[in-house]
Amino acid sequence: MAGDNTSLSDLAGRYAFALLDLADEKKSLDQVSNDLQTLRSMIAGNEDLRRLLHSPVITREEQGKAMSAVMEKAGVGELTQRFVLVVAQNRRLFALAAMIEEYLSELARRRGEITAQVTSARSLSDAQQAALLETLRSAVGGKVQLDLMVDPALIGGLIVKVGSRMIDSSLRSKLQRLQLAMKGVG
Repeated sequence: MAGDNTSLSDLAGRYAFALLDLADEKKSLDQVSNDLQTLRSMIAGNEDLRRLLHSPVITREEQGKAMSAVMEKAGVGELTQRFVLVVAQNRRLFALAAMIEEYLSELARRRGEITAQVTSARSLSDAQQAALLETLRSAVGGKVQLDLMVDPALIGGLIVKVGSRMIDSSLRSKLQRLQLAMKGVG
């Protein structure tokens, strides 16, 4: 099992580094980064798209046509479109999400940025994002990039992951801890 994860990581890394080099050469690192973040959100939020990426019964031509339509709808740039179509042609769409993560994390590493994954119950306003960003910058002492996700199941509060550290101040977790404490009373 660990070998499967390593080979997927190696595969994703090779493709991501190739895309990074191309994007750097074309001076479009940020454009590709924005495109990939858009695709990542679409993949995370759409079960049919995830099924398309992982299905071995859908032909490479069908996958390519479907991904072209998805990328056109998303307004993805030419370099990112060509990259995804090469991935589809090579029957590697199952690793696209991992490739996206590798690209984004390597780009952040090269820029000296730390990525903070922030999950909130509702979308954060610009003012809330700015305040959170400033707090995280002072806490970690460097450039911080926010990776924002919304999970209504949290009810309220935030879950913030920076590297191996995680701060869970979500209402859901607080209620779970209270429920566990109440089981001990009686």
